[in-house]
Amino acid sequence: MAADIPQNPFILVDGSSYLFRAFHAPPHLTNSAGEPTGAIYGVVNMLRSLLKRYQPSHMAVVFDAKGPTFRNDIYSEYKAHRPPMPDDLRVQIEPLHNIIKAMGLPLISIEGVEADDVIGTLAKKAGEKGRFTLISTGDKDMAQLVNEHVVLINTMTDTVLDRAGVKDKFGVNPEQIIDYLALMGDSSDNIPGLPKVGEKTAVAMLQGIPSIDELYQDLDAVKALDFRGAKKMPEKLEEFREQLLMSRTLATIKCDVELSCEPEGLTISEANHDELVNLYGKCEFRRWLGELLEQGAATDQALGEEPPAEQPAISRDGYRTLLTESDVKAFLENLDSNQPLAFDTETTSLNYMEAELVGVSLAQKAGEAVYIPVAHDYPGVPEQVSRERLLALLEPLLTDPNWKKVGQNLKYDAHILRRYDIRLVGIYNDTMLASYVFNSVGSRHDMDTLSLQYLNHKTISYEQVAGKGAKQLRFDHIALEEAAPYAAEDADITLRLHQTLWQKVGESEELKSVLTDIELPLIPVLCDMEQRGVRVDVQQLKQQSHELGEKLQQLEQKAYEIAGKEFNLGSPKQLQEILFEQLQLPVIKKTPKGAPSTAEEVLQELAHDYPLPDIILQHRSMSKLKSTYTDKLPKMVNPRTNRIHTSYHQAVAATGRLSSSEPNLQNIPIRTEEGRRVRKAFVPEQGNRILAIDYSQIELRIMAHLSQDKALLEAFATGQDIHRATAAEVFSVAPEDVTDNQRRSAKAVNFGLIYGMSAFGLARQLDIPRHEAQHYMDKYFERFPGVLTYMEQTRETARQQGYVKTLFGRRLQLPDIKASNGARRKAAERAAINAPMQGTAADIIKRAMLAVADWITQRGNDDIQMLMQVHDELVFEVAETVDQSVIDELVDVMEQAAKLDVPLIAEAGIGGSWEEAH
Repeated sequence: MAADIPQNPFILVDGSSYLFRAFHAPPHLTNSAGEPTGAIYGVVNMLRSLLKRYQPSHMAVVFDAKGPTFRNDIYSEYKAHRPPMPDDLRVQIEPLHNIIKAMGLPLISIEGVEADDVIGTLAKKAGEKGRFTLISTGDKDMAQLVNEHVVLINTMTDTVLDRAGVKDKFGVNPEQIIDYLALMGDSSDNIPGLPKVGEKTAVAMLQGIPSIDELYQDLDAVKALDFRGAKKMPEKLEEFREQLLMSRTLATIKCDVELSCEPEGLTISEANHDELVNLYGKCEFRRWLGELLEQGAATDQALGEEPPAEQPAISRDGYRTLLTESDVKAFLENLDSNQPLAFDTETTSLNYMEAELVGVSLAQKAGEAVYIPVAHDYPGVPEQVSRERLLALLEPLLTDPNWKKVGQNLKYDAHILRRYDIRLVGIYNDTMLASYVFNSVGSRHDMDTLSLQYLNHKTISYEQVAGKGAKQLRFDHIALEEAAPYAAEDADITLRLHQTLWQKVGESEELKSVLTDIELPLIPVLCDMEQRGVRVDVQQLKQQSHELGEKLQQLEQKAYEIAGKEFNLGSPKQLQEILFEQLQLPVIKKTPKGAPSTAEEVLQELAHDYPLPDIILQHRSMSKLKSTYTDKLPKMVNPRTNRIHTSYHQAVAATGRLSSSEPNLQNIPIRTEEGRRVRKAFVPEQGNRILAIDYSQIELRIMAHLSQDKALLEAFATGQDIHRATAAEVFSVAPEDVTDNQRRSAKAVNFGLIYGMSAFGLARQLDIPRHEAQHYMDKYFERFPGVLTYMEQTRETARQQGYVKTLFGRRLQLPDIKASNGARRKAAERAAINAPMQGTAADIIKRAMLAVADWITQRGNDDIQMLMQVHDELVFEVAETVDQSVIDELVDVMEQAAKLDVPLIAEAGIGGSWEEAH
């Protein structure tokens, strides 16, 4: 039966207990400055939960004070074995304390005693006055305080302990907990206890004889108790009497600490709204910050930033709706052609190929934004400017390269204008891309998040004006009274973000160059590719789906035969039963809940020795291929163009690589025959061919350039097969004597080092002993010492700067590079080594796309069109009349995209499908 907690309990929180537990529990958060915030988040989340659940009027959060306590005077080894507090945790204490105070919660920390003693004293005082106390802790020692007035709650496990709960959990009553702890000792606190007495023995002793004092009154009676070693226990009790009694003193919570406060004085005061906004902002707790900003005006403290003094709380009072052509003309005439203009569209859909324009918002001065509706359609809607007239008025401005346009995800707005034959030029800044270039991992790059982060302003959400779920309205059906402030705010906030982020990016010439020379010019190039789309053979895909369905059925039958019964191959629970209970396969790894894992890497390891895991892996691969591509692609063909139109994303991958969605062209598998067949369905129009040009081993070439390793530079300069050359060095054989297996191993080493792979990872990949993998790596570094030097220097640079750079100045921030958690720090070190190579490769392919787009434009012929970008490859649709000399010229354009100290090689293939060309 659950403990009965009366209304408005007096709550005492063991802050120190929760602080350590929150620090070690995921998620391990950091803000964009790389400062750890996970422990703060965990404790504050727990406090918010308590406040919401119990709505107390009186409460205190108690922390251990710095320095020794009276227990150290009793026993010098008390807690002496504990390592010093990790730096990642230490730096979180002050901001946490500040947040707790700003929440209006009393915070207590008394020197010379522990938080437990303060809590015990306050709970006792409250109990003496008949006040019910709820102690929030994860510490078992506190169970000794439980009585009719005191109950414990562990908010991390949501368990409550009253008297009955203590007895159920520990096997003894609350008043016996001190003796229970003394007998067992406590390794975490270094309380010695009675040697070799564990939980079961301690419980058996106290269930037979209720206390330590009574044990010593009749030692002979101990011999009669029913536990192993009872007959020798009296001798042990006598021998270690002093140690046991000292342990009891150490385990006893002191309930008479001199305090300057009484329970009735520990009232929760009103939260300091502005201070909380500032503190949540610095920690980047955006959800909580958003809640606060919805409750009241923002403060003048932005998220860890000092905004300009003239930036007041953002008001929507200056927003206007323009309903007549004369109003629009008057607004446009008053614009300054020398100043950036924020531009945003409102539409009927997020799908850029289907969306129709509903309205446009513009802003050139902060706080003075307008919304111009053109297609709102609901009963009683006022007359609006027609879409055609508005676009005719705006077209000269939108197509003038001298007008500086700024926006948030302008590629989408550019698509909408393309629908009405207007090509957006003069893109001056995109706040999504500016945020991404400034810090790709610092936050999400959507406008709502950026507004909170840089302006301390909670924007109107789409759900607030349109509703949620199935009842959500399309934007053209939303009343102008609600739609206009939402739309105008988009332009106003975009303008303000532009002003802030332009300045931040501009503080580094390199970053500004990445933004203005790579990312912004790429917007129209990507827009062209997306609009163009790619043709797929729908019948071929349907045939592939049918064949995959048959193969999946065959695999299922094989699986049923091995298992001896039918089961759902996609169910982890059923798979666990078959593999580990019925077939008794070895358990390689467990889930967080303790069940045997059926994750891919587990199945891959088991597949070496057992047939069923291999069948499951094949089934998973084919099933994903079928559902994601062969079934889905035919449904994604646009009826207007008869082509598929993906979306490329510039602000997703941390390293600068483009990603794509709907469909994801980057993830079509090419290592299986079935995966390659999907590419076979990507075909040209009649009279055309597919041309694919990809960079050869671009990341290894970048490694050679960055590391300046002489042997690597020479191997690439002389056109050697780099994997064969590496194998020759590692295995000490002539290049012509390298076996296929040796080349495969060398290839794994080459690419493994780029991704920071350890000897353990290499051993798993090559299925060889770890010592053998370590030998390969040692030999590699012996033969290519420049690579090792580069890797060590890169790690050190990352530690000093907190980031690494690509060849062109793009930065990857590494907030975990100094983390005390070894796994997180190692992951950051791997990223530090990989990011300059992967990021430089991303920059090169983007520069190539820009150069190719210019080259195609200069040719003045539409016989070559850029269709897709996938990893290090560009895919084109070319007329059959295009000859080899033109293709060679195009290859040369790509090879000139960057100057490295080794040749940058691009290789072309051509055919009747993407698969044939690749």
